[in-house]
Amino acid sequence: MGLVVFILSLVLGDWLLAWAAQSPSAAAAGSFLRWLLAPSTTSLTWVFTRTAGLIAYLLLWLSTAWGLAVSSRILDGHLQGAYTYDFHQFISLLSIGFLALHLTILLIDSYAPFSVAQILVPFLSTYRPLWVTVGILTLYLVLLVTVTFYIRDRIGQATFRAIHVLSLLAFVGAALHGMLSGTDTPLTLVKWMYAGTFLSVVFLTTYWLVLTRQKKLLLAHR
Repeated sequence: MGLVVFILSLVLGDWLLAWAAQSPSAAAAGSFLRWLLAPSTTSLTWVFTRTAGLIAYLLLWLSTAWGLAVSSRILDGHLQGAYTYDFHQFISLLSIGFLALHLTILLIDSYAPFSVAQILVPFLSTYRPLWVTVGILTLYLVLLVTVTFYIRDRIGQATFRAIHVLSLLAFVGAALHGMLSGTDTPLTLVKWMYAGTFLSVVFLTTYWLVLTRQKKLLLAHR
């Protein structure tokens, strides 16, 4: 529900601000809305591609956090084994779907037009080339990690886990791409989102690493 409210606030930002400007009694509300979610552009396609990108990022965060929670067993007793794996796979696929939507809209957008080569080949973009390249590499990492769900039996559990660790790198790449190439980063709501999601992954990663280290020490003393 919170995700729906967040996305609607971004998409409807222009209309909310326009409504607030119509009434003197809504001036305070308008100031708060402008501080929280003032849109950076009125281009509708740019709004949609930004929204699709933010949803893809949030889904990638959820997939990463979910995988860390399952691996560290921090939610043992609250999650069912088969369900957690299927859900993890589902949200990974869903994030790819929104990534595809994000890229498709970029091809038809006039605010910051991209060619097929510019959204698939690193360093060809003229718009913030370094951070767009980080986004492209993140896309390929997400695809690689997701494919391993379907070839797990062929590559073996050890290889599957080794490749799956790259999902952490993909999340960091997605966060950097969003923060440093996205036009929504100055918005207060978006800043909170990036801070909250990044810190939660840092916490879960630290917990997982500490737990893994403890297990290795226990095995070494047996």
